[in-house]
Amino acid sequence: MTRSLLIFSILFVMAQGKAQDFQGQAVYESKTQINIDLSGRNIPEDRKKRIQERMKQMGERSYVLDFNRTESIFKEEEKLDSPQGGNGGRGRMFMSMMSGGAGGDYYKNVTDAQYKNKVELFGKIFLINDSLPTWEWKLGSESKKIGQYTAYKATAIKQVRRPNTAAMFRRGAARDSAATMIEKEVTVTAWYTPEIPINQGPSDYWGLPGLILEVADDVTTMVCSKITINPQDKVAIKVPKKGKVVSQEEFDAIARKKTQEMRENFRNRGPRGGRQ
Repeated sequence: MTRSLLIFSILFVMAQGKAQDFQGQAVYESKTQINIDLSGRNIPEDRKKRIQERMKQMGERSYVLDFNRTESIFKEEEKLDSPQGGNGGRGRMFMSMMSGGAGGDYYKNVTDAQYKNKVELFGKIFLINDSLPTWEWKLGSESKKIGQYTAYKATAIKQVRRPNTAAMFRRGAARDSAATMIEKEVTVTAWYTPEIPINQGPSDYWGLPGLILEVADDVTTMVCSKITINPQDKVAIKVPKKGKVVSQEEFDAIARKKTQEMRENFRNRGPRGGRQ
């Protein structure tokens, strides 16, 4: 964190101290691009279209961020018409890997820079307990309106590890798990508003002198569609407690193993596997 950004953050925290009961809720619409090359596979064209449409639907999600001046919790809004059906856990894990962000119930405490993330992985609940990522934000002068708020641009670089979908779903591809993942650096672009002076944001994003209203990396864009400040009915921000406690590194290792199993199962089903 740069010195100027640190000073901004301290000033905003001091200002927030005058409003102990400050609370708000933000709704975010998220879209993740999932590009899977189905060429060369013995799949009818109509089925390819259904697969692509299902992937598109899986990539469109809504989230709610409940926050006060020091804490927040970020959760997905459940939809009754979810296309995942009985594969909800598998679909959520895949989407989390694609977006490289947080899934489950993601609790942040910006005072002690810690998070707790309750995640379900193939029927088992884990509680990830670790330090928040450090974002080296670069503040820009560019601004735009998001809803009724003036938002300012900030950028950062992050290292991501994403599924290599070309290798993951290709029959006869190398069977080592490393072949199914790609590591690279991507640019994150965030838009924050000092009109809501808290250093919170969706997923694992935080650390700017104002609420993050929009954020995008190479595959996922999240945009705030609704904000409620100091609602009449307060929402308790509860720290997740249920699940097997693991670090982020430990959970990633478990997820990689499950990814390998998922890839093997997908291959073994062949072109006729799976229900539509």
